[in-house]
Amino acid sequence: MISIVIIAVTVFALTSCNNANTTKDEPVGAQTEKELIFERGDKIDSPNFTGNAWLNNLVTADDENQNAVGSVTFAPGARTSWHSHPAGQIILALAGVGYYQEKGKLVEIIRKGEVVKCPHNIPHWHGASPDSKFIQVAITGRENGPTAWFEPVTDDEYNSYINNKDKNK
Repeated sequence: MISIVIIAVTVFALTSCNNANTTKDEPVGAQTEKELIFERGDKIDSPNFTGNAWLNNLVTADDENQNAVGSVTFAPGARTSWHSHPAGQIILALAGVGYYQEKGKLVEIIRKGEVVKCPHNIPHWHGASPDSKFIQVAITGRENGPTAWFEPVTDDEYNSYINNKDKNK
């Protein structure tokens, strides 16, 4: 009986410590700045993004390695414009809930631990869901040229997952 009480108290204490780092604005279990794998980086000031997003350039493409790697943090509702990559892109979901959509397809949900392989030259967009931030690492090949940016994602396009939940199951 004493062993059960000790185990219960230990579990409660560990759970309480993990939740002590959250703020009023973050849901329980949200990552704080101290818990991030990579620093948030600099705020992105670009017409190719809607909402608040931050970029930490981890690897810059050069003659030695043509891949660019960046950690991007999207605030809830933030997203990229439509764009494509001549050599493709890989998205690694680190935290939160994100959206990904290729032109002509339904919006997909991306969660921590999931990977998205963006095909070469296929217009797509990605970002956070309306009620969760989303943190990703983007690995982008630059050997065939830079990212091609297109029009912003409309609110109707962005909200299409919410409006078509039954179709996305």
